[in-house]
Amino acid sequence: MEQQTKPQKTRGHLTLPGEENFYQETLEILDRLGADAIRDSDGTELPENVKDLDGVMVYGKYFTARGHNAFASQHLFEASRYYLSSDFVTASGEETEIAFMSGYFAQQIRPDYDHDPQKWWEVRDRTTGEVLDTALWKIDRNQNIAIIQTVPFHVYSVSFLAYGIWDPVQMYNYLTNDWGEDVEKHIPFDIRYPESEKYVEEALEAWLKANPKVDFVRFTTFFYQFSLVFDQEGKEKYVDWYGYTNTVSPKALEDFERAYGYRLTPEDFVDEGYYNCNFRVPSQAFRDYQDFTARFVAQHAKRLVDLVHQYNKKAIMFLGDHWIGVEPWGPYFAEIGLDGVVGSVGDGVTLRLISSIEAPMHEGRFLPYFFPDTFFEGNDEAILAEAKDNWTKARRALMREPLDRIGYGGYLSLAYKFPDFIQYIEDLAEEYRDILARIEHAKPRQMAKVAVLNAWGKLRSWGSHIVAHGKWYKLCYSYLGVLEALAGMDVEVSFISFDDVRADLGLDCDVIINMGDAYTAFSGAENFLDPEVVTRLRQFVHQGGGFIGIGEPSAIQAQGRFFQLADVLGVDKEVGFSQSTDKYFDQALDQHFITADVHEALDFGETTANVYALSAETEIIAYANQEVHLASHDFGQGRAVYITGLPYSAQNTRLLKRAIAYASHKEVELNRYFAQDDRLEVNAYPTRGEYCVINNSADQVTSLVYDGQGRAQKLTLPGAGLVWLKDVEGR
Repeated sequence: MEQQTKPQKTRGHLTLPGEENFYQETLEILDRLGADAIRDSDGTELPENVKDLDGVMVYGKYFTARGHNAFASQHLFEASRYYLSSDFVTASGEETEIAFMSGYFAQQIRPDYDHDPQKWWEVRDRTTGEVLDTALWKIDRNQNIAIIQTVPFHVYSVSFLAYGIWDPVQMYNYLTNDWGEDVEKHIPFDIRYPESEKYVEEALEAWLKANPKVDFVRFTTFFYQFSLVFDQEGKEKYVDWYGYTNTVSPKALEDFERAYGYRLTPEDFVDEGYYNCNFRVPSQAFRDYQDFTARFVAQHAKRLVDLVHQYNKKAIMFLGDHWIGVEPWGPYFAEIGLDGVVGSVGDGVTLRLISSIEAPMHEGRFLPYFFPDTFFEGNDEAILAEAKDNWTKARRALMREPLDRIGYGGYLSLAYKFPDFIQYIEDLAEEYRDILARIEHAKPRQMAKVAVLNAWGKLRSWGSHIVAHGKWYKLCYSYLGVLEALAGMDVEVSFISFDDVRADLGLDCDVIINMGDAYTAFSGAENFLDPEVVTRLRQFVHQGGGFIGIGEPSAIQAQGRFFQLADVLGVDKEVGFSQSTDKYFDQALDQHFITADVHEALDFGETTANVYALSAETEIIAYANQEVHLASHDFGQGRAVYITGLPYSAQNTRLLKRAIAYASHKEVELNRYFAQDDRLEVNAYPTRGEYCVINNSADQVTSLVYDGQGRAQKLTLPGAGLVWLKDVEGR
């Protein structure tokens, strides 16, 4: 085996932002970085001389349902709408007033009084769950107050229909970049209404005629914004990257009733104030509404894409902003006929989220964005640190399922002021193109097949535990760490639902992972009360499969158990009902295959309290605070592993890999294409006769590295370095 030399400087597969009054500098950066495409961003326009550059493709952003205020201001009745909840208010007397707009940003949210509140709104007694008769409440429209006849010391809320009169993404960019009052505030509109439906096609065709130099029309995205509502101070109040609150309208509800034969209520959207967030087990009504919305959006998006194609341009979609109803893992996405997808890469998980979509082209927008909240004087080190962390995490995932293109967004003039950053992304682009040239058509070697089981399944591929993608949340990071580890691991990952289990589908795998907090969609909640589900999962493990439970897997209190698969896992959680029963088993093993590489204190993140072993047959691997944190258990011919939580780190990635190998009885596979030091990872491409060793740390690392035959050699890699090795024998 010998190290391959680095190729000469290359060009292509890179998109950069452009702006006015920055022509010569743009030419310089395009040349240095080898970029072959230029784009405009929200708040910028491309000058004509940039559009005329030879060999440089032009991306033109296009907003379908915002940024058309001349039309929108004349059709305010067709503005987008939300169903929103007031604060929950405790009544102290027999009449209670609720200021339902309290806590909302008046420049974004306005009550819809064009539709009768007595028909379209709802007041609920949250103590009993009952809907109040409309005779028991009235609305003061001048003060935005509901006056309610109440039972003292019951809790009440108002679910109200409201217009969204300022697009939340433009609002975010407006406030972040301090655009000022001279920038027009975009009014979003709803294409379910006839004038808006007609306008979007006419406006797009006029734009296509006026922009003959654009090669790629970048829809950002189509019609409905993910849930993003601001508070009275203009800060984010509620955000859910998968949320459907902004898709609702009286017309949608009437069309839905005709199509499905039943009427949706405000509560179907407000959902006790949780708005059907990603973490809720979806109701049948919400699933029906998602399907209804997705079919509608796909039909209308296809008409726009077909129009783009008529003008000999390509149509691509930004996976963000107005993307609701265009979920790429749903049943209608392929019908739209897009030429590609673009998304923001916050980490390895979001890269796989983009690269796993079935589309002709996949492009990732890397961080940091060239915005003034990051690119300001004196912030050089932080900018570089964010860029390096972003690339290191993304590169792991890219080695498993590559992007076709990468790019950046924002104001190029800001980034230009930071020469060290420009040099870094020049090197990054070169490294990316080298990787892509080697693996673009090569399938990586997989150690095992892993299926992640939750209530959403394929629809949330790489999307579980996401509130706003790429961001840290206290109750998420101990689970997102699992996905981040899987994103760059040499395993084949799929996402299956409980319906797949019921249909006896999705079990063509070596290991099933079920993870999440109790009663969430990701743990599964009431799905584990279904005898068919638990029986098939038990059978899968008993016949030799592997099961890894993280956090509170299969959790719902029933029949003397909290973990409904406690018999498989060998552990359960004490919820207070069996404290009178002694928990005898508290001795951890001195060593175990799963923790053989552990070299520093174990980090289980938030952990799950009061988990205990059921019997002496449970192998306790890590025990602290009178709790089991890590355990394994044989069940028939199969194995289960329990982990209390797993934030992302090199050591935890190695621990998870070992757990997968152990649960699937593939311990012998571990030392194939393997690095002894967990800061290094090895990716093999048998059809190319090559494997690549990458250093995911900033440190220089020396380690034994094993090839496909288990033969070791010592390698030294610089921080964030990588090396390609020939592997003819491993083909």
